[in-house]
This record gives sequence, structure tokens and C-alpha cells, in this order.
Amino acid sequence: MKGTIVNAAAVFVGSGIGLALKQGIPEKYHNTIMQGMALAVGVIGLQMALKTENILVVILGLAMGAVIGEALNIDHYLNKLGERLSLKLGKQSGGGQSSIGRGFVTASLIYCIGAMSVVGSIQDGLTGDTSTLYAKSLLDGITAIVFASTMGIGVMFSSISVLLYQGLITLLAGFLSAVLSDNVIKEMTATGGILIVGVSILMLELKKIRLANLLPAIPAAAVIAYFWPPM
Repeated sequence: MKGTIVNAAAVFVGSGIGLALKQGIPEKYHNTIMQGMALAVGVIGLQMALKTENILVVILGLAMGAVIGEALNIDHYLNKLGERLSLKLGKQSGGGQSSIGRGFVTASLIYCIGAMSVVGSIQDGLTGDTSTLYAKSLLDGITAIVFASTMGIGVMFSSISVLLYQGLITLLAGFLSAVLSDNVIKEMTATGGILIVGVSILMLELKKIRLANLLPAIPAAAVIAYFWPPM
């Protein structure tokens, strides 16, 4: 869980720096920083996607994952969960959606409900490869500075969400490492890489993508790769 611990620490420290910038970061810097981070995320996704040894497995996995995700309507329920948490935290803090509740929910959703979070945690648990989570830590730390400077201390609390959510995925993946072959791991990584490219597209606001509904593509690709030996 080293990658997850570093990630949570990066969010915590980044938030602390952001809180110190009480006047906030000017909008023009905010936009350019976020665009730069989006481009870096896209490169990370492409590097992972190119690891596939059978693109047909990835394509089928994405198709099956999309069907499953849309049937379960994962994206809708995650958004509803975020709204309910924000309202609940706002009421507990007194009156409406407080900056604490809004900051916590917004940052938690951004840092946890994403392809890099899932794929990186799986990699860490399966192979001990923390490179994706380390890259995510740097990205999250930088964005935490921006978010905390405008949304307050709630962003810092999201580091707890990162620790619990990604830690659980890492532990579960660790239990499965004994039954997953290198071929299966490669195709899972490649499929996750494509989803991470989707994260980049969302960050750049080029296209609205229901990425949460595509998350089942990762286990779907694993199942297909298990029964489809490398070419």
C-alpha cells in the first residue's frame, strides 16, 4: 500500500500549501495548471494502453464493460452519492452546502472515482508497481493546492478517502495476484490506460464521457484475457 500512502500524503500536504495561499490562485493560473496536468494524464494513459499484446481483448473488454456499466448506471449513482454526501456534510456544518462539505466531496470524487485510482491500486496490489500511483500523487498534490486555496480545509479531509478507498482496492488485488497471469495483468493495465486517456479528455473539457460506466471494462478484459491466450 506504499503508493496509496504516498498519494494520501500528497493530497494532505498539497492541501496544506493551498490553505496557506488564503487569497487563492488567480483563475488564469488555475486553468493553465489544470490543462498541463490533463496533458500529463493523457501521456500516462497512452503509455499504459500501449502495453497490450492483444488489442482485441481490450476492445471487447471496453464493449462489455460499457454494457455492464450502463446497465448498472454506475455514473448516475456515484453522482447521487456525491450530492447526498455534500448535503449531509453541509447540514452537519450548519446551513446548506458548506465549503467544508463541498470541498471534501468534490476532492474525494476527483481523487477516488477515477481510472488512475482504480488501475494504479490494482497495479500496486498485483505487481507492486507503484509508478501510476506515484504519478497520480504528484498530480493530486498539485491540484490539491489549487482546490484547497479556493474550497478550504474540506479538500484536506479527502486524503482519508484516498487512503481508505485505494487501500481497499490494493488489498483485494493482492489476494488475486496468485491467480492472475502476466497476460491478464497486461490487458487489464492496457484497458485501464484507455480509461485514463478518458480522464485527460474530461479534464480538458473536450467531451463529456461517463467514465464510471466504463470501469467494469477492467475486470471484463481480465476475464477475456484469461480465456484468450496471447497471440
